[in-house]
Amino acid sequence: MEVASEKISLARSPFSYATVSNTMVSNTPSSHDPAELGELERSILSIVWQIGTVTAEQVREELNRPLKDSTVRTVLRRLEEKGYLAHTVEDRTFLYRPAQSRQRVAGRAVKRIVDWFCEGSVEALLVGMVDSKVLDRAELQRLAARIAEAQKGSTARKTEEKP
Repeated sequence: MEVASEKISLARSPFSYATVSNTMVSNTPSSHDPAELGELERSILSIVWQIGTVTAEQVREELNRPLKDSTVRTVLRRLEEKGYLAHTVEDRTFLYRPAQSRQRVAGRAVKRIVDWFCEGSVEALLVGMVDSKVLDRAELQRLAARIAEAQKGSTARKTEEKP
C-alpha cells in the first residue's frame, strides 16, 4: 500500500524529467560466430555499416522488401544483443550504429573458416585461395608488403621497449 501512495505522490510532482540522449552498449562479448547470422541479419548489418548511424525506419526503407517495423526493430535488437550494434536514444528514437567494424567481423568469420577447414593454418587458407583463383599474384604481393610493414612496426616497438 505504501508503494502505491509513493507512486501517486510522484505522479503529482510538479517536476517532469525526460531523457534526451542515452547510450546503450551490449554486455555480450563479441565472440558470436558471424557464420550463424541469418540473411536478414547480414543485410541489416551491411546497411548499418554502409550508412553509419540509422533508425529502424531507415533500415526498413533501405531493405527494399516489405517488412513490418516490429520485425526490423527485433532484428536490430538481436544484432545488438549479439554485440554487432550499439544504440543511442535521442528524443525517443533509437539510433543504431556499428559496435564492430566490418573488417573485425570478417576477420572472426575467416578465423572460423581457418579453424574448421584448414586446421588453424592461415597458410593453408591462402594456398587454397590461390589454387582456387580467389587471390591473384598482385593481391598476394600487396598482402606480403602489408605483412612486412606490420612486422617492421612490431620489431620497432619491441626495440623501443627494451631497456
